[in-house]
Amino acid sequence: MLKDFSKEQFDIILQAGQSNSEGSGIGDALNPYQPSEDIWYFNNDFTISKAQELVSGNNIVGNFSLSFASEYVKKEMLGKGRKILIIRAAVGGTGFLDKRWGMQDDLFLRMMEMIKTALSLNSQNRLVAFLWHQGETDAVLKADYKTHYKNLSTLINAVRHTFGCDKLPFLAADFVKQWKNENYEICEPVVNAMKDICSSIGNARFIDSESLQSNDQKLGNDDTIHFCREALNQLGLLYFKAYCEIR
Repeated sequence: MLKDFSKEQFDIILQAGQSNSEGSGIGDALNPYQPSEDIWYFNNDFTISKAQELVSGNNIVGNFSLSFASEYVKKEMLGKGRKILIIRAAVGGTGFLDKRWGMQDDLFLRMMEMIKTALSLNSQNRLVAFLWHQGETDAVLKADYKTHYKNLSTLINAVRHTFGCDKLPFLAADFVKQWKNENYEICEPVVNAMKDICSSIGNARFIDSESLQSNDQKLGNDDTIHFCREALNQLGLLYFKAYCEIR
């Protein structure tokens, strides 16, 4: 029988950006995330499913929203009878300069429609957090500071104003240190823009990821741009800590 989600009241977590937000961190199959009735995914095909990690052979592909949401539940932030719905709007290898996240671009428009749909499921549903990780594509395409600042701040403001949540907590994090150090010149303008946005727009935090390992550092697979699964779990906890500071 299909589940009637109009009967559920959700705290909605928006997760958007590119591959580190979509989830590209690989780890072994030990200690997998245990699916819970409290935490659900709103997938980018507009289906709803119980939140879980992806399994690939003997590996698990992580997702930092799961450790964030688990802490949210553990710290009793859910009201009685409420559940979490994570909007999974991220798509790997996408940016502003390749025409994917601008105001008239496909991923932005789909994200806005996903939010609208999730909120419309029940009048008591509410947006509680905006988790963003993106910028590597724009760095590769040599975005300058001013351009990235304008593009990202416009996106954040559009979400906040469209859905009547001008104080919606916005959280973003730095790139994988290994990849950033290898590409510092192109990364610096984008990262500085994100930092300054988080300092200026209110109810926002930029998270330092310096101590978190890449897939390459953990597995030796030459993937330097993506956080490993363990790092993604840690990143989610850092996002949650920052969320509590501004909530």
